[in-house]
Amino acid sequence: MPIRFKTLVGIILGLSMIRIGSDHLIRPEIFDSIVPDYLGFPRFWTIASGVLEIILGIGIILPVYRQSTARYFTFFLVCVYLANLNMWLNDVPFNGTLLSLKGHIIRLFAQLILICIGLWLAEIIGKKTKKTKSMV
Repeated sequence: MPIRFKTLVGIILGLSMIRIGSDHLIRPEIFDSIVPDYLGFPRFWTIASGVLEIILGIGIILPVYRQSTARYFTFFLVCVYLANLNMWLNDVPFNGTLLSLKGHIIRLFAQLILICIGLWLAEIIGKKTKKTKSMV
């Protein structure tokens, strides 16, 4: 039985989220510096986001939970963009690397693409309507 494209995307995205979440737990110091100052307690936010990324990654991999988890994943991506925006506005290096304007713009577009993928997995966008199904 061939694997569905949505399942393949869910597996790849889920494994990526688990990997990134694990990095937050294994090497939290590289993420602490990008937490916006106004949030306070950078280590807390680093660990909390890492745990959430692992949970969301598992949920996106599992077909039975994928659609509902993708909604939380999309909201999560919007929230964590605050760290990327903080890096951009305050010239905060990530792991010793300061991104150029082009780098920040690429990162923004990558985040927007991931948000669109989350909305697609949540079946908020790209869902076939009854009218579309009858035309096919």
